[in-house]
Amino acid sequence: MQMINDYSFAGKKAIVRVDFNVPLNKETFEVTDDTRIRGALPTINKILSDGGSAILMSHLGRPKAGPDKKASLKHVIPALSKNLGGKEIKFADDCMQAKQLADALKPGEVLLLENLRFYEEEEGKPRLADDASEEEKAAGKARVKESQKKFVATLASYANVYVNDAFGTAHRAHASTALIANHFDEKNKMFGFLINSELEAMDKVIRSNDKPKTAIMGGAKVSDKIQIISRLLPTIDNLIIGGGMTYTFIKAQGGKIGNSLCEEDKLDLALEILKKAKEHNVKVYIPTDAINADKFDANANTGKSKTNETPDGWMGLDIADETIATFTKVIKESKTILWNGPMGVFEMDKFSAGTSAIAKALAEATANGAFTLIGGGDSVAAINKNKLADKVSYVSTGGGAMLEYMEGKVLPGIKAIRGE
Repeated sequence: MQMINDYSFAGKKAIVRVDFNVPLNKETFEVTDDTRIRGALPTINKILSDGGSAILMSHLGRPKAGPDKKASLKHVIPALSKNLGGKEIKFADDCMQAKQLADALKPGEVLLLENLRFYEEEEGKPRLADDASEEEKAAGKARVKESQKKFVATLASYANVYVNDAFGTAHRAHASTALIANHFDEKNKMFGFLINSELEAMDKVIRSNDKPKTAIMGGAKVSDKIQIISRLLPTIDNLIIGGGMTYTFIKAQGGKIGNSLCEEDKLDLALEILKKAKEHNVKVYIPTDAINADKFDANANTGKSKTNETPDGWMGLDIADETIATFTKVIKESKTILWNGPMGVFEMDKFSAGTSAIAKALAEATANGAFTLIGGGDSVAAINKNKLADKVSYVSTGGGAMLEYMEGKVLPGIKAIRGE
C-alpha cells in the first residue's frame, strides 16, 4: 500500500476526499468550527510543498433535492484560505464541469469542487417522489447506477493521484470514497495523514498489550454498543458502563429504575454481556449512584439515589459522586483506554458533571503514560468543552466510522485503498 510520507506529489494533480462537513452560521454562512478543515491541513500542505496541486472534494450538510445555496462549499473558502495562510482557493461550482479548471492548475494551487451531495450519483440513490412506485424506484436505481460510472470517471479524470483523508465517511460506499479509487493504480492512491492517524490509533487500542485496558461505553442504548463491546471483551480488562444504557443493565439485574431510560427488549442481552465479561475475566463497572430528575428537562428538579433504587416518577440523567470516584480510580490505573459515549445527558449543564469528570480523569491518565482514544460526538464534545483535546492521546473525527472499524466491519473507503 502506498504511504503518503513516501510519495512525491511534484508535478502531480491530487484529487483529495476531505471532510469539510463543517457547521455554518445560519445567517452569514460563516464556518463556526474549523476543526475538520484543520484536520486536513497536513495532507494538503504535503501535496503543495512537494510541488503538486490539490483538488479538494467533500460533502456539506444533507441537501435532499440537488443544489442548495445554503449547502454550497463556497462558504468554506474563507476559512480554508485562512488556514492555508491566505492562499487563493479556486472554486468549481459544478463537479462535472471542472476539467478546464483542473487542467489549468499550477503547482501549489488549490481547487475546491462544489458539494458532492448535490449529485445523486455520489451516494448512488435516485431522488424520487415519496409516493414513487416500485417500478419507478427500480428504474431510478438503474439510472443512477449507470450515470454513477460517468460521475466517478469524470472526477478521476481531473487528477493523477487519489488521496482519501475523510475518515468520517469511510464506512459509506460513496463514489468519492470507495468507487473512485478503482480508477487509480496501487502506486497512485493512498490515505492522507488524518486517516493514517485514525487507523493507527484504533489499531493500537485493539491490539495493544499495555494493561490494564479499559473500555468506557456510554450513551443511550445497549443495542448501539453491543457489537463493539463483544469485539473488545476478549482484549480488555475493564468495561465501564454509563449513560442511559445503565438502566437496562440495572433492571436486568432486578433493580428499581423509576422512569429511567430502558430497552425492555434488551434485558437478556444485558445479562448476556455480563456473562461473557465474566467468562473473559473482564471486570464490569456499572454506576451505583446517580443524579435523578423528575422530568427530562434542563430545569428539572434533581435528587440523588442508588441506581437500583430510583424513586418512582424519577429518572437517572447523570452519574453521581460514588460512581465518579470508582470510575476515576479505574481510569487512572489503566494503560490503554477507549471512551465512546457520555455518562449522562451531557448537553444539559445540570447533568454534565459525570461526563466532564471522565474527561478530566482521561487527561490525568494520559499524563501518567496511558494511551487514550476518544470517539463519538458527545465524548469529543466533552473533551473539547473541558479544553482537554491536547491532553489525551487521540480524538477521533469519525463517530460511526470508528465504531464500525472497531466492531470489525469492513469499511468501503478503507478497503478501496488497503484492500482488506
